[in-house]
Order: sequence, then C-alpha cells, then structure tokens
Amino acid sequence: MKKVVERERNKTYYRILHLPIWIWVFFILPGNLTYDLYLHGPDRRHGIWLAVVIAVCIWRGLAGRLPGVEPRPYIRYYGEDLPNLPYRVVCYTAAWIDLLVPFSLNLIGLVLVVVTGEWLIADLYKYLYYPLALAVVIAAFLNRVPRARRTTLNEGAEKAWFYVAIWVVVPAQVAAWGAWRLGSRLDLVSPELNYLRFAVFALVTIVFTILGIRGKLPRSARFYMPEPASPPSF
Repeated sequence: MKKVVERERNKTYYRILHLPIWIWVFFILPGNLTYDLYLHGPDRRHGIWLAVVIAVCIWRGLAGRLPGVEPRPYIRYYGEDLPNLPYRVVCYTAAWIDLLVPFSLNLIGLVLVVVTGEWLIADLYKYLYYPLALAVVIAAFLNRVPRARRTTLNEGAEKAWFYVAIWVVVPAQVAAWGAWRLGSRLDLVSPELNYLRFAVFALVTIVFTILGIRGKLPRSARFYMPEPASPPSF
C-alpha cells in the first residue's frame, strides 16, 4: 500500500472549501435547467433548486457525509480495501454525469452542425441528456464507474482517471466557447465558425487526453496495486 495522507483530521477550511464543489455538482445535475440557465439566464426554478441543493449539502456536510467534507480522511492509503461509502458513490456518480453527459452532447452537437449545418443542441439536451445520465447511473450500479465502485482498493488509479476527465472535459468546452466568441468577433459565419468550434474542441480533447493517459497532467499519475504473486507450480 502507499500512504497518501498524513493528517489525522481535515482542517476546517479544507472541509469548507469542498462544500461549494458539491453544491455546484448537484446544482448543474438537472440538464434541462442547466441548459436553460446558460441559454436564457437564471429564473425562479434555478433559485428554488439552488436553495434546495445548498440546504441539503450543508446538512450532509455538517454530518461529514460529503467527500472532502469529512472530519477525517476516509482514504489514507492507496491499495487499502475499504468499502466505498454510499455518499461517495452518489457524489461521484453525479460528478461523472456532470462531466461526461454535457461533454458528449456538445461533441455530438458539433459533429451534427458540421455535417448538417443545423445546431441541434437543444434537442439533444431534451431527448438524450437523461438517457445518458441513466446510463452512468446503471454503470455505477454495475460497479463500472471509477471512484463510485464498491471498494476503494484501486482509488490510486481511479482518482487519477477522474482528474484526467476533468482536465479533458473542462478545457475542451471552454476552448470551444472561446472559439465561438472569437469567431463571432472576427465576423466568421457558418460553416466556417462551425468548423472552427469543432476543430478547437477536438484538438484540445485529443491533446489533453494524450497528456492524461501519459500521466503528464496534475494529479493524473496512477497507482495500481501490484498483482499478487502466483504460487509456484509443481
């Protein structure tokens, strides 16, 4: 095993700083609300949902039932075979939905707009968001989602892959948005603007994926438990 945490207890500021992360994770979880937020700005639904999320996250945070908000670290050694706690499974499943589903829809939308010339992202969020989210939930139920598995045995690798996903998804979508803003300022119109957005999105995705696979990004170094030695055969 590899010791990764020396502290016996999490400092108060450390616990508090993790709370907004989980508020954001669950706030953007309903895809239709999030899409409307980015498209039209906040309305009454967003205020109500945000109030609910804040209240629940503070409640669970005070109980020490959010990752990083616990009174003491749950995982101190990579390779330690501990049962993964239910709140960790729920939180990381939600985080994977936030990462993978919008990224997938944006990728599909960019491919479609390049091929057809039609921007269909609203329809994709309407018809595909929740089926894809359900697919992530099913994968978690089947013990296939990193950091949401039933054991923490390979946390040293699963945590790294989680950060690789963050490094790929966030810059790619921000870069595509930046290309759209820059292209509109340069008076680019369809289809040139569509090609630019797709090219930037794809390039950033490829570059960060390669860097992540090679372990060159922060927190992307992976620790795997060595396989037990096979008994000698006679």
